[in-house]
Formats: sequence, C-alpha cells, structure tokens
Amino acid sequence: MPEFSYEVTKEIGVISEGNGGWARELNMVSWNGRDPKYDIRDWAPGKEKMGKGLSFTADELKSLRDLLNEIEL
Repeated sequence: MPEFSYEVTKEIGVISEGNGGWARELNMVSWNGRDPKYDIRDWAPGKEKMGKGLSFTADELKSLRDLLNEIEL
C-alpha cells in the first residue's frame, strides 16, 4: 500500500458517534500536502486511525448540499 500523509486542518463537527469512541466527522483535511478538502469519514479517538471516506472540493460540497436540500426527509 502506498504511503500517504494527512493533516486535519480544521475540525468542523461530529455527524455521529459509534462504538469504541469512533466518530463520523466533517473536517478539512490536507492529503499529501495538497490543498485541504472537505472530508467525511470515521475517525478513531485521537485521529490515529481512520475509515474509508469521501473528500469534496467546495464546489462539490455545494452541489451535494443542493441535492440534499431537494430530498424530503
């Protein structure tokens, strides 16, 4: 598996909390020194481990917001 680096540049908020202290969060994350993106994924306490997630540019996140606003919940 190729090595990678990441830096959580801004913690925005917790979406949900699971067992063992893991939390699904929305954060700004810089991957491999690139510009930070909005990122949704599960994180272990202390952000030492992470689950699979999704990263979005600002424009992509705006499009997602607009789609979500169209859904009747």
